[in-house]
Amino acid sequence: MTSSPPPSSEPSLRARINLVWLLRLRWGVLVGQAVLVAVAVWGLKLALPVPALVALLGVEGVTNAAVRAGLARARPVAEAAIFGLMLWDTLVLTGLLALSGGTHNPFTALYLVNVALGTVLLPPRRTWAMLGFTLLAFGSLFVLQDVTLPGLERPDHAELMRLHLSGMWVAFAVAAGFIVYFIQRVTRALALREQELEQTRARHARQEKVASLATLAAGAAHELSTPLSTIAVVAKELERALAASQTSDSVREDLRLIRQQVDRCRDVLVQMSADAGQTTGEPFQAIPLERLVEETLSELSGRERVKVEVPEALKKHDVHGPPRALARVLRGLVKNAIQATPTGRSVELRVLPDGTGARLEVRDEGNGMPEAVLQRAGEPFFTTKAPGEGMGLGLFLARSLAEQLGGSLELRSKAGEGTTASLSLPGADAKEAAA
Repeated sequence: MTSSPPPSSEPSLRARINLVWLLRLRWGVLVGQAVLVAVAVWGLKLALPVPALVALLGVEGVTNAAVRAGLARARPVAEAAIFGLMLWDTLVLTGLLALSGGTHNPFTALYLVNVALGTVLLPPRRTWAMLGFTLLAFGSLFVLQDVTLPGLERPDHAELMRLHLSGMWVAFAVAAGFIVYFIQRVTRALALREQELEQTRARHARQEKVASLATLAAGAAHELSTPLSTIAVVAKELERALAASQTSDSVREDLRLIRQQVDRCRDVLVQMSADAGQTTGEPFQAIPLERLVEETLSELSGRERVKVEVPEALKKHDVHGPPRALARVLRGLVKNAIQATPTGRSVELRVLPDGTGARLEVRDEGNGMPEAVLQRAGEPFFTTKAPGEGMGLGLFLARSLAEQLGGSLELRSKAGEGTTASLSLPGADAKEAAA
């Protein structure tokens, strides 16, 4: 099972993810600012200090390139770096606003974007510090607009108000667009992380059940072996003693039935111990797909009904896992398909490429499963088979082993159309996640 990163690395990992998203937004903001400057200068014919504005935009571009280069070096990222970068963005925005109207510039609303981003990306103390710095930056515009733009030819009041109101609408659209986009991305990322955590919890719960099952099976086999052996010996002795007497055939038949049921109990205990134990204790190794299929079919009753399809290119391709346990769970899937398929018809075992690993599909021609049964298939001890034909552990153990290896087990079925079990396994170059 893949080990989680040490706690000390989690803040750095979170900061790296946040910095990646912040960098993408900064490129978007840079493009938007360049477009707005171009529209103001060449579209609205405003007399603005173009060289100074272009210089600030160039500084933003250089900063983005430096951040990207830093991310490429795969060094740990501190939250302080994000905090410093956002303070720098606030300074650059203040410079752009001071050079293009100061407090009269409707794009002062973009300060809200920085504050919103800080609320999401930074811890509470730095968020409040970010807010205080932004308020100071905004307040400085009341002083800077007269220092940076001395003698700027300003439009008359009516024209200024028209431009300001139009700019307010554009500024609102830009600010709202960035905020909505970023919040949606963050919300989606949080939902995805919660889903991954839920899947991890479910995998851990299944693995704990497998370990508990192995312990229970081993204990039951140990505790019941002596009384079952005693019953078998006594039944055999009684059968021999009564063979020479005038005891009715029905009594002797009952004794034989007792011995058969004792043997059945032994087989069940051995099967439970083998199924659960092999999935937890066998070493992992590279297994050629051709060999895995051969071992699966070697001990299978009814193998003549199985149509095997292994592409030549995949025969020597290796998957990663415990060989006997994999063969056992795959054999269980094929056995289920044979039992579900009417006599005289065949089942299919196909091997397909799946990234660096492989996908093994077992398809039967049975009656399929209703949706309610399909939803419960894979639960421990759930079975629709007749008593004595199965314990309801095969799918549960197959799914547990697949997830332990980093793969999956999927079931596709419709009533009247048969069932397909798809077992995905990682390639041999995968990390020994569950070793």
